[in-house]
Amino acid sequence: MSEPLDATGAMTPLAVVPVRDGRPAPGGSEAAAAAGGRAWLVGTDAEQATRELEGTVVEVLVSEVTGFDPGALATALAPHLGDRSPVILPASADGRDLAPHLAHRLDRPLVCAAIEVSEGAATVVTHGGRIEHDIVFDGPAVVTIQPGALGVDPDEGPQPSPAVVELEPPATAAVAAVDLEASLPPDPATMDLSDADRIVAGGAGVGGPEAMELLGRIGVALGASLGATRVVTDAGWTEPERQIGTTGVEVTPSLYVALGISGAVQHVMGLGAPEHVISVNLDRSCPMMGMADLAVVCDAQELLPALAARLGVDP
Repeated sequence: MSEPLDATGAMTPLAVVPVRDGRPAPGGSEAAAAAGGRAWLVGTDAEQATRELEGTVVEVLVSEVTGFDPGALATALAPHLGDRSPVILPASADGRDLAPHLAHRLDRPLVCAAIEVSEGAATVVTHGGRIEHDIVFDGPAVVTIQPGALGVDPDEGPQPSPAVVELEPPATAAVAAVDLEASLPPDPATMDLSDADRIVAGGAGVGGPEAMELLGRIGVALGASLGATRVVTDAGWTEPERQIGTTGVEVTPSLYVALGISGAVQHVMGLGAPEHVISVNLDRSCPMMGMADLAVVCDAQELLPALAARLGVDP
């Protein structure tokens, strides 16, 4: 299928989800859900990535593209999009790179980091999550949506078969050439928390800043990023950008390890739907223990040095 998308899709939303090595960008499910289950997966091993969106998509297109060059990719995608609107991308690293190029090629307004998308409008939050704004756009638009914003609940019905869209490589004169020297994996210690696939997070129960610093090193050993509750960041035990919750960062990890976190609603609402949750807490009845796949009743302060020793991390 090399012609533009079916004209019957005009003025209907479509999610464009970047894919790397068969994994959709974080927030891909939210983008697809916001587009009414219509998604176009673009990248390496794109067809394999459809498995991770099962239960979310009703119409799925795939295009195999090697190398991530957002300018060239936007040039190749734009002729196929017709009047699809809004075009929705996850506000992940790749989604944030691709969206402005796509908006430029389509000559459309760009709305960034929305928490909700409806016909002709998108909702964004400002001032640390305290104020919501509805942005209305006349005509087609490009929107990025925050990973974890929608809390997608997959449907267990029959899944559509992906249709392949062949993309013509853009002429070299149409876009600035980019030479890829290397593709480096993200560093869990410094990557954007919203993009993290694994997170180890500490709450008031870890005891202090030294424990949070140790938890960060344990996270690196586990290939996980460091997260925290608002109590921890307000106390200055770790950086504000590590805060998870409705007034912090919304995340969608596959693994979430919570140490000394009771599970206040403001924190839990920022978790999305982790595939696996491990909770360590002295209070066996707290909300975080109730949502855990593995609940460990013990003192997080005593567990941390033992876990560090097991992983070969200096206490």
